[in-house]
Amino acid sequence: MSEQVVEIFTDGACVPNPGPGGWGAVLRYGTVEKELCGGEAGETTNNRMELTAPIAALESLTRPVTVRLYTDSTYVRNGIMSWVAKWKTNGWQTSARQPVKNADLWKRLEEAAARHEVEWHWVKGHAGHPENERADRLAAKGLEEATGKR
Repeated sequence: MSEQVVEIFTDGACVPNPGPGGWGAVLRYGTVEKELCGGEAGETTNNRMELTAPIAALESLTRPVTVRLYTDSTYVRNGIMSWVAKWKTNGWQTSARQPVKNADLWKRLEEAAARHEVEWHWVKGHAGHPENERADRLAAKGLEEATGKR
C-alpha cells in the first residue's frame, strides 16, 4: 500500500486589517480535490485568518495521513515549527512575558496537526503559484460570503 499524502494549500485575507476576514484551503489527495472557505463578518485579523485556514483543512481530514501543507504565511509556518513549543513552556506567554496573540488558534492548530504527519512549506504569495492563487480566491470568497459584499 502506498503512503497516503494529502497536499493542502491555505491562505487568509482581511480587508482592512483588522476588519472582516476570509480564509481558503485547497486539499488534494491523488486526483481528488476539495475546496474549503469561510470567514468572519466581525473584526478579525489577517493572522487569525491565516491560522484558521490550516486548522479547518486539517480538522476536515477524517483519518491520520501524511500532509504537505503549503502556506504563504511565515507567521503560521514559523509559529507552528518553532514558537509554539516555547510558548507552551512559558505558559502561553511570549519571551517578553506578554500573552501570546491568537493562542486559542495556535492551540487548535497544534492539536489538529498532531493527528497527522505534517510537513510545513512556505510559498511566496501572489507569485503565480496556481494552488496558492486558488486558496487566495477562496479566502476572498469566504470574506464575501461572511460580509455579503462583493
